[in-house]
Amino acid sequence: MGRLRRRLLVYRSIEFLPSRVSGGTRPDEECLLLVHIRKVVGQVRYQLCDRCDQGVITDVTLEERFRSTGLGTRALSHLRSRHPGVRWRSTSNLRATRNLLRRMSIPATVAVGCPHTAGQGPRPRRP
Repeated sequence: MGRLRRRLLVYRSIEFLPSRVSGGTRPDEECLLLVHIRKVVGQVRYQLCDRCDQGVITDVTLEERFRSTGLGTRALSHLRSRHPGVRWRSTSNLRATRNLLRRMSIPATVAVGCPHTAGQGPRPRRP
């Protein structure tokens, strides 16, 4: 019963909030925060290039109690809906994340970013 209750919780009371990564390793890194009752319970870090419409997911984290509830799938689906037409790749190689990305048909890559964003400052925000 606990697992079903968590799954219902995920679909009713989780908010997705876009944010910039402060103090991140790259200036163009963005973040989708997963918030439950004013507490961040997960995040998806990513980078976007407006020139070539490519996105790279650099990290997906979830609190332990929200794993296996569909929240990761829901977060990546939300990210895809926020940025339609973007081809997504991932640099994350953790086992749980790798399985999630494979289920979502997001291929793995070694490179972070694309030639357009290499060595540049923050990219302009999409409307």
